[in-house]
Amino acid sequence: MNFEKVRPDEIEKRSFEIITQELEEAGVILDEKTSFVTKRCIHTSADFEYASTLTFSEDAVEKMQDLIRQGASIVTDTNMGLAGINKKKLATYGGEALCFMADEEVAKEAKERGITRAAVSMEKAAKLDRDIIFAVGNAPTALIKLHEMMESGVFTPKFVIGVPVGFVNVVAAKELFIDSDVPYIINRGRKGGSNIAAAICNAVLYNM
Repeated sequence: MNFEKVRPDEIEKRSFEIITQELEEAGVILDEKTSFVTKRCIHTSADFEYASTLTFSEDAVEKMQDLIRQGASIVTDTNMGLAGINKKKLATYGGEALCFMADEEVAKEAKERGITRAAVSMEKAAKLDRDIIFAVGNAPTALIKLHEMMESGVFTPKFVIGVPVGFVNVVAAKELFIDSDVPYIINRGRKGGSNIAAAICNAVLYNM
């Protein structure tokens, strides 16, 4: 078996070259404004389906970058997603990455109300006195709660990354924001995950 010789510091670059080559060979043409986000999702998952399912609202990347430059923070629905985000890069713009899933009060309230911690986490985040980019990679109930708050006029998110993975309410929850006025990056269908949510955040951060 022959292995390709690649320097450790060149592995990621080589990976993106392979992704670009395979997309070209398949005849897939990505939007230049968003291609680096899609390619990082493919790089993270080795799944080329993201080339057709990752969906962006108009000028989504530019709007997310503007929010970051203005000091917006990122709230995730998992500690895994939180761990994957480049917090040092985000901090250079005055923002921070947050997750309230392990918060004892969130857990207590979720149990008392009979709803998910993810839903209560979104309510807690909505009360923060700052702009928030929501990066949801696991819980469709987080997206549902954000949409409920928006519909009731209680809170309107500035930006939503909606890429939860799974089978129960996942597809429908993602579709809630497709026709809304909220800027978004959504992966339609069942695929996604906390690693994909973090990859999207990092792709945007690395290209500022």
